[in-house]
Amino acid sequence: MKLPVFLLLAVFSFVAASAQPPKKTRRLFIITIDGFRWQEVFGGADPLMLSNTAYVKDTALIRELYGDSSPEARRQKLLPFFWSVIADRGRLYGNRAFNNKVNVKNFLKISYPGYNEIFTGHTDALISPNLAIYNKNRNILEYLNGIPEYHGKVVAFTSWNVFPYILNEPRSGLSVNSGYERQAWPADDTTALFIDSVQQSIRPRTKTRYDQLTWLTAREYISRNHPSVAYIGLGETDEFAHAGRYDLYLQHAAAIDRMIAELWYVVQTDPFYRDSTTFLITTDHGRGGEPSNWSTHGFWAKGSGQTWLAVLGPDIPAEGEIRTAGQVYAKQFAATMALLLGASSGDDRFRGRPIAFPAANKEIGSNIAGK
Repeated sequence: MKLPVFLLLAVFSFVAASAQPPKKTRRLFIITIDGFRWQEVFGGADPLMLSNTAYVKDTALIRELYGDSSPEARRQKLLPFFWSVIADRGRLYGNRAFNNKVNVKNFLKISYPGYNEIFTGHTDALISPNLAIYNKNRNILEYLNGIPEYHGKVVAFTSWNVFPYILNEPRSGLSVNSGYERQAWPADDTTALFIDSVQQSIRPRTKTRYDQLTWLTAREYISRNHPSVAYIGLGETDEFAHAGRYDLYLQHAAAIDRMIAELWYVVQTDPFYRDSTTFLITTDHGRGGEPSNWSTHGFWAKGSGQTWLAVLGPDIPAEGEIRTAGQVYAKQFAATMALLLGASSGDDRFRGRPIAFPAANKEIGSNIAGK
């Protein structure tokens, strides 16, 4: 007896789905490094910039710290965790030397629109130009917080104080600690209370908290409370770049690499997180690609839409630096986060198609192309 075509297809789909290994990711950490260029991620410190006294106060010392004869050696010096652990066990997208591209699709190519795109999949042309306005778009953290499995287990710690608006904290019900906002701590957590006292003593305060304080607050909360989904938004790379301080921009990028390395160690030595946690690391926008405009970004600065993506976790086939042509967009990240957790909403609310993570050494091309 011949089976109808539709029944054959149904059987095939069931078998194919059954053959897929179950997802191991049950926790997700999203980390953003504001305004950090793909050029430094994949090439390390720019040799021309290292010798430019307009942007570096001690060129000899900064060359000793971050200079070398090849891009591979320079990036290893600048970001050792990226180019050891992630390069060995995860994936890095966005090296344009291999025509592998990551871009934002929003027009403005500045922070609020960039984070809106990352967390909602929307590329609204007229989204807030970095103003404290509540975002009308529903974000992936809000969506996950509405799922019983993750409700009350989704948190955000950010240096920039506009994030309560980007993530629409009142509507979403998320726990968002931003800028110099105080975090509630138990009376017996002396470490956390000391961190808070240091934070409260900072003067003057700007719109961007010191990343070290954001990181310490996040680490303490994560170790004590074990959230399932955590977002850590770091911002000083962008601040130093706007100030034209390439030396401080590099030093802070290296410091963030160490923070991420320490967080990975915390995760891998905690039974709650070990071998069930994925890191997704990216940036909100690029910057100008030339020494004359590297410190700025926006629709007027060529290169501002060029970004990068790093992923590391139990469901990410290890291939390191992706050296095949392909295109990823930031608008795909929200749907990808949902997919990684097996929590895809089944609709188009996050716009971009999730990024596929094919087996190592296979062509990625159309597999990762956004719609």
